[in-house]
Amino acid sequence: MSTKKTGVDQKLIRDLADILNETNLSEIEIEQDDLRVRVSRQVAAVQTTSIAAAPALVAAGTVPQTPEPASAKSADNGNAVPSPMVGTVYLAPAPGSKQFVEVGQSVAEGQTFLIIEAMKTMNQISAPRAGKITAILVEDSQPVEFGEPLVVIE
Repeated sequence: MSTKKTGVDQKLIRDLADILNETNLSEIEIEQDDLRVRVSRQVAAVQTTSIAAAPALVAAGTVPQTPEPASAKSADNGNAVPSPMVGTVYLAPAPGSKQFVEVGQSVAEGQTFLIIEAMKTMNQISAPRAGKITAILVEDSQPVEFGEPLVVIE
């Protein structure tokens, strides 16, 4: 005589949550028979710092001269929204479409402001807080790393 288990398998969910913590993933999903479980977590903001090349090295031509964008100063003030994952960023919902947001535009908390494609999945990235977009720190179709500043919302 077999009994069919009902309810949620809490041990499975705890095991998946442990995997998220061990691997620093933001979400994981499994599917077995007619059961589909998806566990995700909010990723904490990561403080980034940049290292400036010594002026003597730049003058000697040892280090490529790349001007630092004016928006980089804005990224250091704590209002930058970091990338929750590694992938390719898209500023518009489709090629040739209008961007989700522009500099100077106000956004509401939860409003989609860009998409990151990761493992052939389009992930909508939402504003963590309401405010005004003061800088867009990435370009369309640019690869991004986990924790890399995307936009500045003040």
